[in-house]
Amino acid sequence: MTLKVVDVYSGSPRSYAQATDADAVIVKATQGTGYINPFADIDYQTAKRNGKLLGVYHYAAGGDPVAEAQYFYNNVKGYVGEAILGLDWEKGQNAAWGDTNWSRRFVDEVHRLTGVWPIIYVQFSAVYQVANCANTCGLWGAGYPWYNNSWDIPPFLLSYGFAPWKNLTGWQFTGNTKDRSIFYLDANGWMALAKGDSGITHTAQPEVKPIDNKVVNAPIQTTWKDSLGVIWHAENGKFTVGDGNQLHLRWGATPSSTVISVLNAGDVVKYDAWARTNGFVYARQPRGNGQYGYVAVRDANTNEAYGEFE
Repeated sequence: MTLKVVDVYSGSPRSYAQATDADAVIVKATQGTGYINPFADIDYQTAKRNGKLLGVYHYAAGGDPVAEAQYFYNNVKGYVGEAILGLDWEKGQNAAWGDTNWSRRFVDEVHRLTGVWPIIYVQFSAVYQVANCANTCGLWGAGYPWYNNSWDIPPFLLSYGFAPWKNLTGWQFTGNTKDRSIFYLDANGWMALAKGDSGITHTAQPEVKPIDNKVVNAPIQTTWKDSLGVIWHAENGKFTVGDGNQLHLRWGATPSSTVISVLNAGDVVKYDAWARTNGFVYARQPRGNGQYGYVAVRDANTNEAYGEFE
């Protein structure tokens, strides 16, 4: 199942917030540390009264990312738990455009304040600028094969790469008159994002096509380098924690990353890739919504395994 989503800002007609053809409305709330959309709560409450799923986002101005995250939180905290939170990462009016660490710092602070990971809106050609958020945040990509003023879904082009994300959360496919997006979630998945639940199940994904609508199978990427320069190798398998071991499943492939859970002997992790980094061999666990957990499964120096593989 997918959802039809419109996003609105101060310059949008107020009627967009109650659009009968949309399932969800995402409202621009803030920008930088000095701008509040004067129509934000008006549109938000209108959408809510009309039974829409809800979201609010911050437009990055490129100042101190922690300060901008705090400003965003202070102005939307009444919506937390009810609305998806989002970061709009665009070139215009953004002094930090090109800074590949800005968004990471912003989303970390939002998560610290709310327990919710924001989704990130960005044009497909600039996904690399936010790539180090792929282990925690959903991706809302923007690319326009055409500018039709309708809900006719265009072909998803091969040129719209979104690695290192495995899945898209949403795709804004037209911006003619009304910004329209398709989100690859159902209502339960939307609310799980809003509540900070990392276990989102995607019910659909875009069919990758060239512009002539002939289906093309994209090549499977078996080895790749992430934004930190770590080389990953695709491999589907299961790892079982061995006797006498207690391991940490983390949000990143580093010993200092935040712990998701503690794994004890007999616990099983399904993984889809591995890499040697920071003195260990790490296995990557898909967790839904383009998010991953990472666990050290082997000493990279001695090659000692901390369990069994299959």
